[in-house]
Amino acid sequence: MSKIRVRFAPSPTGFLHIGGVRTALFNWLFARHVGGTFVLRIEDTDRDRSTDEAIHVIMEGMKWVGLDWDEGPIRQTDRLDVYREKAMELFNRGLAYWCVCTSDELETRRKDAQTRGESIKYDGRCRNRGITKPIEAAALRFIAPQEGQTVVHDLIKGDIVFDNNVLDDLIILRSNGYATYNFSVVVDDALMNISHVIRGDDHVNNTPRQVPLFEALGFAVPQFAHLPMILGSDKGRLSKRHGATSVLAYQEMGYLPEALVNYLVRLGWSHGDQEIFSIHEMIEHFDFKHVQSSAAVFNPEKLKWVNAQYIRTKEPLQVGEALTPFLHAAGHDEADIARIPGGVEALILPLRERSETLLDFVEGAAPFLVESMTVDEAAAAKHLTATIAPALKEFADLVEAEQAFTKEILEGLLKGFIERQGLKMGKIAQPLRVALTGRTVSPGIYEVMALLGKNRTLQRIRAGVERAMKN
Repeated sequence: MSKIRVRFAPSPTGFLHIGGVRTALFNWLFARHVGGTFVLRIEDTDRDRSTDEAIHVIMEGMKWVGLDWDEGPIRQTDRLDVYREKAMELFNRGLAYWCVCTSDELETRRKDAQTRGESIKYDGRCRNRGITKPIEAAALRFIAPQEGQTVVHDLIKGDIVFDNNVLDDLIILRSNGYATYNFSVVVDDALMNISHVIRGDDHVNNTPRQVPLFEALGFAVPQFAHLPMILGSDKGRLSKRHGATSVLAYQEMGYLPEALVNYLVRLGWSHGDQEIFSIHEMIEHFDFKHVQSSAAVFNPEKLKWVNAQYIRTKEPLQVGEALTPFLHAAGHDEADIARIPGGVEALILPLRERSETLLDFVEGAAPFLVESMTVDEAAAAKHLTATIAPALKEFADLVEAEQAFTKEILEGLLKGFIERQGLKMGKIAQPLRVALTGRTVSPGIYEVMALLGKNRTLQRIRAGVERAMKN
């Protein structure tokens, strides 16, 4: 157990959600921080709900956020014989017994106990019946300790004490021969030499059930660290009503994977007042001393803010590479992208201050990717008027006569033109912006013309003059 080994063990019954990614991330960071091993285990014994498609989605989600695993994926359905062998080992040692109580009988007893205000747990009536070879459907139950206490030394919550008299005789093998969750988890963690079980604190109540199983099987008990839950803004458990919770949904919404990871690491962990971390900094600084024990609140606006920081500080080439698939998905082909002098990368600097996600880039880039743009009619009516038409035409003539076409040249042309005409910048800048982009909001007017190139700049200004003359 001297070698640090951790595991992420999702159930493939749906997508990989934000809480699952945060759990995987904390396991991964701890393993990388100490030079340990990160194992991916798929807990797919729920045959009715587990699907191969869900396994694929989980793995794709982890790959997208950059959480690579050292061993796995290991599927529990490939280990069913191991669980049965260990369960029968407990039976043969007198630590488990066959229970032939039917589900209807158990439900009736639960209701009766509830009515009497008693503890709702199995009453142990099959414990001493001595059934060795059941001739009817039977489940195998573990004989749970009923005296004393189970103390869990949690790395986040501190010591958690459980009275053993509330423990149930857990079913470890169902009547269909399949191992239950609590038993298969213990066997796997033990045989895979997992040294630290790092999971959400919704599993805290499973821990006193699992510790006696480790001890009964003769295995060392791993160290536990139960991570605080992630809540929605209303302090309820995070769910779809708080926004998309699938990690791949955030990919589709235009978030950068490293930004999502950065946001999630701060949901329950801190390093001073630092907000933005490189992955190397996360690995270097991660420890359990600074993992909070209280629940964290998921804030979509804070996630957007973090994403915007990454968009504004990453190399334009890297952002451009991430943006290109989104442009294609929006219907812009390579011919559209080729219209922009400098290609996709040229879009990044002018647009990133107004973009919190890659989808914002797509929306902001639209006027520069198309040959014929859509014009906001209200903006055109307000800004493209007959009184401004002569000034727009004269400026277009100046641009056409100028051989060079750079932001610096264009800035000099426009400022000189404004000075000679006795105009204020706002009087011509907004009409120019509407003529060039069809909108009242865009990057700076010089960046807009540079992105359009000389030919399209002239075409659009002249088309704006024609429209203005009709207003």
